[in-house]
Amino acid sequence: CDGLNKLKKFLEKNTTWAQNRTIKELRKCLANSDVIVSIWQEKEILGFGRAISDGIYRCVLWDIVIDQNYQGKGYGTIIVNSLLKDKKVNKTKKIYLMTSNKKDFYKQFNFKEVFSQDLLVREI
Repeated sequence: CDGLNKLKKFLEKNTTWAQNRTIKELRKCLANSDVIVSIWQEKEILGFGRAISDGIYRCVLWDIVIDQNYQGKGYGTIIVNSLLKDKKVNKTKKIYLMTSNKKDFYKQFNFKEVFSQDLLVREI
């Protein structure tokens, strides 16, 4: 559970959108993810990302986060490349991701902005 506590604090420190996730919710989120990648330095988490995929048609990359003190050092590239190389992801016909302010970063991985579709969200 120590790793989950560290992940919770890491997400709260480095995101605006993952502020109130509980340990129970994080445990379920990770259990239902197909691919999880994290980077640690000793006992501190520096980077994290995950993916959910059907293995053939669609995959979504989620929660790609690098500690604000370690951005620009290549850790984001390691996380994304690791996710994209995973066997559950790498043969998927379409890989989606959403970002608030890093779309230029993802262009190096051949992600392109899509204007032909609208993003719809249903929250509970």
